[in-house]
Amino acid sequence: MAEKRRIRVLMAKPGLDGHDRGAKVLSLGLRDEGMEVIYTGLRQTPEKIAQAAIQEDVDVVGLSCLSGAHRYLFPEVVAQLKARGADDVLIIGGGSIPAEDIAFLKEKGVSAIFGPGTFIREVASYIRENVKSK
Repeated sequence: MAEKRRIRVLMAKPGLDGHDRGAKVLSLGLRDEGMEVIYTGLRQTPEKIAQAAIQEDVDVVGLSCLSGAHRYLFPEVVAQLKARGADDVLIIGGGSIPAEDIAFLKEKGVSAIFGPGTFIREVASYIRENVKSK
């Protein structure tokens, strides 16, 4: 019997935001939930995030932004993935995202936004329910 492939998640901090505690906590939590997590570190460009997502053959890209640049950075990551033919990757976001920006981000291709205080199990469940199998 073939072993089922674990869900692969790329956790990324786009832009100049230097606060990564939430991204690190979520990375460890998703790992504890049985997912394989790659963390890109701070200050990544949308191009580098898309490139890493393809190189690592991930199922999910998790974006974290606390700097207020999410309205530009998140859609740009989506565009970079689509330009590289990776529009099957589930994109989720989190951080300090105002409620009034969530609909805009979803229109631009971000599947879900998880704010501060979201339980890791909730994020993991969402990923499992929405990731496209490869």
